[in-house]
Amino acid sequence: MADKTAQKVHREPWLHIAKRSEIPGWQAWLIRLAAILIAFVLVGIISSLLTGEGIGEVYGIMIRGVFGRLFEGQFSAKMMWRFLQSTAILLCLSLAVTPAFKMKFWNCGAEGQALIGGLVAMICMMNLSGLPYWLLLVVIVVTSTLAGAVWGLIPALFKAQYGTNETLFTLMMNYVATQITAYYVYLVGKGSGTINPVDTGNLPVLFGAPYLLNILIVAILTVALFIYLKNSKQGYEITVVGESQNTARYIGINVKKVIIRTMMISGALCGVAGMLLVAGTNHSVNTNTVGGQGFTAIMVSWLGQFNAFIMAGMAALIVFLKSGAAKVADTFFLNSSYADIVSGIVILFLVGCEFFIRYTVKIRRNKKEETV
Repeated sequence: MADKTAQKVHREPWLHIAKRSEIPGWQAWLIRLAAILIAFVLVGIISSLLTGEGIGEVYGIMIRGVFGRLFEGQFSAKMMWRFLQSTAILLCLSLAVTPAFKMKFWNCGAEGQALIGGLVAMICMMNLSGLPYWLLLVVIVVTSTLAGAVWGLIPALFKAQYGTNETLFTLMMNYVATQITAYYVYLVGKGSGTINPVDTGNLPVLFGAPYLLNILIVAILTVALFIYLKNSKQGYEITVVGESQNTARYIGINVKKVIIRTMMISGALCGVAGMLLVAGTNHSVNTNTVGGQGFTAIMVSWLGQFNAFIMAGMAALIVFLKSGAAKVADTFFLNSSYADIVSGIVILFLVGCEFFIRYTVKIRRNKKEETV
């Protein structure tokens, strides 16, 4: 009796995900634009249900909350400068974490690095008022930048030498920076928990615009970082280390040196952001000076594809959403979390659309496929 060959029935899932071949850049951005539009529609519907107003009126309130009555001939220059200032600070922090992220070093410590930079700036402003104004400014800029660089150097050394987890390390450094700042504020404020704004060491006001210098500094840093990452040898080394440390070692790159150097640059840029917040904006410091923007900057950097100019647009979008949503919340007496929900929805859609850019969903036509 002849042997019968056994047949195996292989059942493919009716739905599976496959990695997409690289799509044109314009198509990827079309997907992102569609995601933003859908997110805005969803935000409008939710806001309309909460407020009882139409979607157009809700977004009108958002625009008025950020730019004033722009379409009624009552443009507010003061509000515009405030919007640009907030965008510049968020962008500066996003620029700061980008070199580390390109290197696959997950720097979650921008909050603490910026806070330390701001604290050092305040110490100089309060204790070195006898110096000539120009020299005091130089000292403030140099020391705050170095303070941020040192705060970034510490986790980099441990990562390079001992292979520690940089995410946990940098997160814990945030708490250390917060407690140091709280202790200093307690001492200087004599237990009140606040430091009155100081008049010495403030950044100069250009052309009557209080935040113009901040914006110009961040604009220069944006161009500089774009060139550094795209066209410099060190930028190339960062990219290679991020793709494969073994490959980097094989071609002669000193991985430890790159990790340490890049994190010092990242921390230094955070220190600049802290200095701009203290010497150029608030003229004081407390534990909430950075206000969580160091964590938001992580999303801005990632959504901006580590491109400095795209990050500028993402930072402006998030600042608009948060500021506009805060105005809606105040107008209709909504919970203060409304602004975070609005920005969170848009970010969620932007993150989600990256899935459809990188992967495709395939549906099997035949329910069964048999193989011998």
